[in-house]
Amino acid sequence: MKTTFLLLAFLGMSLSVHAQKSVLPNAVADAFSQKFPNAQKVRWNQEEANEWEAEFYLSGVETSASFNPNGKWLETETEISKRSLPAAVKNTLGRQFAGYKTGEVSIIDSPTFSGYEIELKKKDQALEVQLTKDGMLKNKRILKDGEDND
Repeated sequence: MKTTFLLLAFLGMSLSVHAQKSVLPNAVADAFSQKFPNAQKVRWNQEEANEWEAEFYLSGVETSASFNPNGKWLETETEISKRSLPAAVKNTLGRQFAGYKTGEVSIIDSPTFSGYEIELKKKDQALEVQLTKDGMLKNKRILKDGEDND
């Protein structure tokens, strides 16, 4: 009986924790509305304690934007096709990442970087690279199993 009671109490506490949802700060909602007044089908996620991400469509294109809890814009990511990459970026991929298959491709815009983010895969290795618009490699990181760039 005591075990059943403890189990039920634990279950009740865990359900109440899962039922609590973070509330989108007004500063974030206001900053988003100002920056993206034409956004459609907006879905919010709290990525971390200090980051809110909106996934939405802008002119029919899948886009995401991140903000801190005070409403400061952190980054916008817009998915594009690999065919849309400029020649300089394609040339860098061919030279520096020969043999890798191109996965998700996005335009990244932030206060500190504007360019492309590209997922690459070769056998068991997956990478995420950031290239400037003129094809310069800005950042490269190895993705862990099951990890993507979100």
